[in-house]
Amino acid sequence: MRRLRGGRPSLPPGQRIYAVGDVHGRLDLLSGVLLRIENDLQARPAADPILVFLGDYIDRGPQSRQVIDKLVELARIRHCVFLKGNHEEFLSKFLQDAAGWDVWVNNGGREALESYGLSWVFDRPSLTPRLISQQLALFLPYTHRKFLSNLKSNFSTGDYFFVHAGVKPGRPPADQNEADLFWIRDEFLSHRGQFEKMIVHGHTPVSEPDVRPNRINIDTGAFMTGRLTCLKLEGDSIDFV
Repeated sequence: MRRLRGGRPSLPPGQRIYAVGDVHGRLDLLSGVLLRIENDLQARPAADPILVFLGDYIDRGPQSRQVIDKLVELARIRHCVFLKGNHEEFLSKFLQDAAGWDVWVNNGGREALESYGLSWVFDRPSLTPRLISQQLALFLPYTHRKFLSNLKSNFSTGDYFFVHAGVKPGRPPADQNEADLFWIRDEFLSHRGQFEKMIVHGHTPVSEPDVRPNRINIDTGAFMTGRLTCLKLEGDSIDFV
């Protein structure tokens, strides 16, 4: 794999990427972005359009369940790549053994549970995290379990590497630790050198899309700002829809 050295990153001919930042339960914003993508494709058709979602579909916002429903439906008609974020990791671990309940519920997990019709569990102090985990397992549709189990840790095409949080500097993409891909911040964000590919990521909210020589951050804090960013890549161009 060649290392970028100041040249413009590019995609294979005919390919167009629409990369969407952290949704966090905002179905309204997701629906708006998908409409803009469809309008863009109608106006300027592409031979190989791919929609890449960078993870954190759930928590914080009010419609986690509805967001996943929308994405499952979308995958039936569009070529989609769904990456895993740290909030999906919260949910997966909670379903396995109820570990991390306090951290998850205080970082948007409550809103996710409410979207699945489980607001009543917060009115019953006698319910342990394990019992709540069992209730969530009963309420979680099969399509959602399948969606969560099929999430990818990363996606690479052309000169781009897509991931939820970032990568550990100095380590090739193929050797990245999943914990870093889902969680890394300071070591990655402060790195000024080139990576083997241009990194497109979310995870760390910024007020505006942050386009740098070595990475592009498109998490614009949708759940609190009302702004969900979609990055459009084609050839060696970088744009937003």
